[in-house]
Amino acid sequence: MKKNKMLYRIVAAVLACAVVALALVTYQSRSSSNAPVAEGAVTATGSAKGMEGDVVVEVTADATTIYSITVKEQNETQGIGSVVCEQLPDTMVAANSYNVDGIAGATVTSDALKEAVKAALTSAGLDASAFAVAQTSDAAVEKTAESLDCDVVIVGAGGAGLTAAAQAAENGAKVIVVEKMPIVGGNSLKATGGMNAADTKYQEALGITDSGVDEFIEDTMNGGHQINDRSLVTVMAEESSDAVDWLDAIGAPLPKVAATGGTTHKYLHEPEDGSAVGSYLVEKLNAQAEKLGVQIMLNTEATEILTENGAAVGIKAESKEHNYTIHAKSVILATGGFGANFDLMASFNPALANAVTTNHAGATGDGILMAEAIGADTVDMDQIQLHPTVYQETGLLVSESVRSMGGILVNAEGKRFCNDLATRDAVSNAELEQPGAYAYIIFDQRIVDDLKSCQKYIKNGLTVSADNYEDLAKAMGLEGDAIQNFVDTMDTWNAAVAAGEDKEFGRSNGMDADLSTAPYYAIKIAPGIHHTMGGLKINTDAEVLDTQGNVIPGLYAAGETTGGTQSAGPYELRLPIFLQPLGGALKNRSAAPASPPCFRRRRTGCGTQHPLRLACVSLAAAPTTPRCFRRWRRSSSLQSAPLLFESTRESETSVFYKTKSPEYFRTLSFLGGRGWTTQAALLKTA
Repeated sequence: MKKNKMLYRIVAAVLACAVVALALVTYQSRSSSNAPVAEGAVTATGSAKGMEGDVVVEVTADATTIYSITVKEQNETQGIGSVVCEQLPDTMVAANSYNVDGIAGATVTSDALKEAVKAALTSAGLDASAFAVAQTSDAAVEKTAESLDCDVVIVGAGGAGLTAAAQAAENGAKVIVVEKMPIVGGNSLKATGGMNAADTKYQEALGITDSGVDEFIEDTMNGGHQINDRSLVTVMAEESSDAVDWLDAIGAPLPKVAATGGTTHKYLHEPEDGSAVGSYLVEKLNAQAEKLGVQIMLNTEATEILTENGAAVGIKAESKEHNYTIHAKSVILATGGFGANFDLMASFNPALANAVTTNHAGATGDGILMAEAIGADTVDMDQIQLHPTVYQETGLLVSESVRSMGGILVNAEGKRFCNDLATRDAVSNAELEQPGAYAYIIFDQRIVDDLKSCQKYIKNGLTVSADNYEDLAKAMGLEGDAIQNFVDTMDTWNAAVAAGEDKEFGRSNGMDADLSTAPYYAIKIAPGIHHTMGGLKINTDAEVLDTQGNVIPGLYAAGETTGGTQSAGPYELRLPIFLQPLGGALKNRSAAPASPPCFRRRRTGCGTQHPLRLACVSLAAAPTTPRCFRRWRRSSSLQSAPLLFESTRESETSVFYKTKSPEYFRTLSFLGGRGWTTQAALLKTA
């Protein structure tokens, strides 16, 4: 049933998407104060290195009291580190201590802010140790019970959850989203690549004619070594163009198109200005959801799925002050994967117990575990993807777009060692076989100028650079023959780009320009956990299945919470590869059966056995036309087609016709909804 095209439009992700959104913002000073300031108090500044650069604070205090903390400068990730700089100063002043609990999911920035405050106290000539213990209240917080009602409750406010929320709200549903973290975005905030899609208007405008739906399906299946669920991959590919159109409609266009790792064609859609796709899309999705009246409850953790007669009818959740019971007609699980739950990952693969992860702290598999508790089935839980370009000191993922735009990988001997844009499992495996099990990613000023994430890497000290190849090799720490090897490697690569053929390793994409624009840059990288490929077992309507293969009524899942669209690689850790740069965020659709209007279509046959087809035309220009029929409107001929039925809401009318087509026959089931009237005829196959 294609009720709403929610989750296949997700760009979350994803972002395996790649999985590291790092859009930066200039910060306006924020002050937290505990007035009045006593005579003799002093003011001083301090700084410490955060995720995106130095965090600078100004602190006013005396020997016993912190009166104010002002963040004077920071360039932390919008929606992650920026939240720390907005919220933690208040907490520190209230506790009269720099040593307070950090904000989950933003540990690096939290620690940097604490260290900066400590440094400011020391600079002021005060004993910082006097403020090492937070003042706490012994009074226990008594939680109150609260009951809420809605049409759709969504667990998780990442790319999948926000997309589902916006889509359901567009169709008139009352939506509540619960998110255990203090910020929205999830792993999608960490996506720096783009969103894969086929047969888009942007590809057409650029003259890209060899990257259609069929190619997308086969690239994905081949990248997954054919263990993917082809039906899910097909849905993803067929509807990816509509996903791009919808994002464009809400003010989030992705007009740049490139190739990415593991593909043979150009599917990757990116923001025009080279921004990290994750934070770019999360901002737009969150704004759309808020505009449509979606209630988003942060710092609120879902603990249980409520059921009645085997159907999901809501959830239980809790915050610091409340225990919630949320009743709903549909429950959508969009809690992400479990790439930050090392115990769970190690239960499937002990070798991952001490690995570096690129995942945010909230990626602990909550939705999967809750669904399993009511009988849901899982698939491919042992498929955990490594990403080959992770900066090991912080777990920062170096965007795949660097290689898509022409970057290459070299080892400690100064040599390339694989097809740099092969599947992630293949490249990670090759890296682990190199001396020291690491590599360097090489790029030039041309790429820096076009890709904001590279500008961030330089600013934050991840790179070494030089004006020629030999000096870059020395800056990388290469010695002896490795220096000349590196110079030869760069010359050979540039010649391969000029010839349009990589004779060494057979790379066929990301070769539109060479690496000849000085200065040149390198980042030392190694594989790290990118995202988990397995999850809840769903059908093509995103309905969660139980262990007997039956639908659990009212329960849906999307994004990295699900499995089946992904795949496994040949590496001994069974590393998977999924061709979505958003960590799986684009994988699936979801649905909200309470959303008006929503019809579902099912394939019941094809060819001459069922030659009928339904089509829809909107008689109004309203943007709320039910999207479940957009593809029919585009492709069906309606000349002299007999009317089957029409459906009307306020000023909008959608008219459904019967047409003949050699394609699949779709039946419709009307789900109902507020304010809609229908006149329908029974459909019978010819």
